[in-house]
Amino acid sequence: MEMNTIINRKINSGIYLVIDPSMDELLLLNKLTLCLKEKLAAVQIWDNFKAEQNIRALIKKVCDLCHAKNVPVLINNRWEFLNDFLLDGVHFDEIPENYTAIKESINKPFLCGLTCNNDLTVVDWASENKLDYISFCSIFPSSTASSCELVDFNTINQAANLYSLPIFLAGGIKPENMSSLNELDYTGIAVVSGIMGSDRPDKSIKKYQEKLNIKRK
Repeated sequence: MEMNTIINRKINSGIYLVIDPSMDELLLLNKLTLCLKEKLAAVQIWDNFKAEQNIRALIKKVCDLCHAKNVPVLINNRWEFLNDFLLDGVHFDEIPENYTAIKESINKPFLCGLTCNNDLTVVDWASENKLDYISFCSIFPSSTASSCELVDFNTINQAANLYSLPIFLAGGIKPENMSSLNELDYTGIAVVSGIMGSDRPDKSIKKYQEKLNIKRK
């Protein structure tokens, strides 16, 4: 395990950046460096590693860059990595089995988030287990969130009314369609290709930030 000092970082409101580790590493790190010029809520490493990839080296580089800006780094699904890396938390795509055992096996405090859909019992589970946030997916059709069903905005409003959890929105969100989110009570948005697919991801972040209408912290 990396032996540097563990800092309990928090997820802020705003832009939650998801990065794809299958991207060319140099390009990925250069774009991430540009992104970190702007304020980010968190960075998540998507569980999409290439075969034979040096996962340890990449995660360390991502953590070093983000932690220098006090931005938390979460891993997608692979909670067991938390004991071996300076990762700040894990994001689950679905309710994990044996969550109590998972918590007991991780030897440090950690952030935890969960993808939700139109089933409010999933939100109820997240609330009961005191997760740090939830993320509704997919808000709009999206190639990177193709496995997610489209979420009814009424479901999001119900969740906001019933639970105090921070709420992030994910899937197909672009600056030009964000005005339709103004009716929702949300904490931030999770973005992949809309930022990392840009030649100037820092400028793309600014475009998103200009359209954010955050009511929830």
